[in-house]
Amino acid sequence: MSHTVRDKAKLLARVRRLQGQTAALEKQLESDGDCSAILQQIAAIRGAVNGLMLAVMEGHLTDHVVKEPELEQRQHDLDAVLQVLRSYLK
Repeated sequence: MSHTVRDKAKLLARVRRLQGQTAALEKQLESDGDCSAILQQIAAIRGAVNGLMLAVMEGHLTDHVVKEPELEQRQHDLDAVLQVLRSYLK
């Protein structure tokens, strides 16, 4: 069973919290909210996205790299993670 299937409830809960945070940001912007509160909300959203990325990344590395018995598949899965990291950290 894939880590995203096994951890589906936790991951979906994180996504739903993110949706709530982005909805709150939208509301702040629509109502001409305080700049510092908007910045705090953006920082909270970024932290939540980073936490979600870390949770999925940990599962991927554990299930598809560390526990993968086939060297070729393990290298393929590692390359996929590295490509995502390069893109994410730009």
